[in-house]
Amino acid sequence: MAFPDITPDLKAAMPGLRGRLLANQSLAELTWFRVGGPAQVLFTPADEDDLAYFLKHLPNELPVYVVGVGSNLIVRDGGLPGVVIRLAPRAFGETSASGDIVSAGAAALDKRVAETAAAAGIGGMEFFFGIPGTIGGALRMNAGANGRETKDVLVEATGIGRDGTKHVFGNADMKFVYRNSGVDPSVIFTSARFRGAATDAETIRARMNEVQTHRETAQPIREKTGGSTFKNPPGNSAWKLIDAAGCRGLQVGGAQVSEMHCNFLINTGNATGHDIETLGETVRERVKANSGIELHWEIKRIGIPV
Repeated sequence: MAFPDITPDLKAAMPGLRGRLLANQSLAELTWFRVGGPAQVLFTPADEDDLAYFLKHLPNELPVYVVGVGSNLIVRDGGLPGVVIRLAPRAFGETSASGDIVSAGAAALDKRVAETAAAAGIGGMEFFFGIPGTIGGALRMNAGANGRETKDVLVEATGIGRDGTKHVFGNADMKFVYRNSGVDPSVIFTSARFRGAATDAETIRARMNEVQTHRETAQPIREKTGGSTFKNPPGNSAWKLIDAAGCRGLQVGGAQVSEMHCNFLINTGNATGHDIETLGETVRERVKANSGIELHWEIKRIGIPV
């Protein structure tokens, strides 16, 4: 399907805009699942000031979504009305280290932040090495792995509000909980600063190797997947509940529960967004019937169902 092209109106209303506006741009290639419909408008800002200018002049009635590398995302087949904003690595992907602080743009890969810290002899950020997303997503969902979370290392984050205003959030301001942040969802994070501790390079590399080995041996990282599908319930593991409910290998259309790790859904080649979401809901129903426990989505689902 195609949405009405509103890019000429937006450009006319924002003569100072420097970023790129594209109408009816496919989002499938921007997600790890490789599924989903188009964005009515895809905007790639030139820098933080350009993003603020765009948001300040954007009509309030237009919905706004942010997409990183699409590793934790299902885009539904009907696409997204309104504006999808993608922060490009060139403008928002820089990382640097000074003392015990690592600074990173929101489009920087989590893995890149771990590598920057390691090169500077800063320990405590090795867990980022195993998270296949960007810092913007890590801030929004308090991403974590191997017993550590973003909240354990964050000093402060910077973001732009829906009205174009710049905000700085300290760790406490982020209101972190398990796999979520309490910051207004309309805020678009643009950068962050993290604090680690001086650690010898050999120790850091050993920890990062452990993280990588775990991913390669326990997770289907070479498949079209979206990472962990459901949050772990308190005191339990989502994959164990899914396995106990007989869902390992379960298929809906071209979507399948991974045989390797039950909390991963994969696109076997021709899945639609509907296939993947339906499979996830089927798993939730079977787990609830088998254990009485309700699983909650960790993967974000956006757009119009078909």
